[in-house]
Amino acid sequence: MKQYQYIGVIVIIVVFAGVTFPTLINRIKTGSFTEDNRATAAKPLSYIVLNNEARKVPDFLMLNQDSLYISNEDYLGKVYVVEFFFSRCPTICPIMNQNMKRLDSLFGNRSNFGIASFSIDPDHDTPSVLKKYADLYEIQSQNWHFLTGDKPKIFELANTGFNIFASINPDIAGGFEHQGYFALIDKKGFIRSRTDAFGNPLVYYLGIGEESAEGPSGTEMLMEDIEKLLKE
Repeated sequence: MKQYQYIGVIVIIVVFAGVTFPTLINRIKTGSFTEDNRATAAKPLSYIVLNNEARKVPDFLMLNQDSLYISNEDYLGKVYVVEFFFSRCPTICPIMNQNMKRLDSLFGNRSNFGIASFSIDPDHDTPSVLKKYADLYEIQSQNWHFLTGDKPKIFELANTGFNIFASINPDIAGGFEHQGYFALIDKKGFIRSRTDAFGNPLVYYLGIGEESAEGPSGTEMLMEDIEKLLKE
């Protein structure tokens, strides 16, 4: 009888291994050890810590589409989303701003919500150009500012201030290379994000892509996390 019990245990182990090991091996190959993004939605949003200090948005002062000066202080008391784009972008920027428009449609009627869209092509993207660009999106929020200014300062803000890569690259479409990330900022000016299964901040939200079987898109996650920060 014990012999049959042992055989039964061995069969269970073999079946379990057959189900579990391929998944484990796949995770090792892809580096996918984090839990589903939906599970992280219930956790408090993390601060981005650098040198033992929570990271805040660097100071900036730029012109918006209405030729008004806008600074980081204009966003204090507001939850807002940051992106780096340019109006002539033929690739990811239209997708990013369609997704940003979804956020504007959902939260744009709130005085404590905003969006900061920094142009990485300020030589072309003057306030008047950005005004026409903004009109195309029929913006609802009074706090969605398309911002332009000194080119070196904008690139420093992107690459150093937010660690969102942006550079001039004449070899690619549009002449600029940049990442399609959104950054989420709380009412006190701190950069926030949800965390992975190990408690590490995800830092940024991908501004392109759609919800899939693997989890929500960056925009879907932002919708959840903006709501959370608005309640703080």
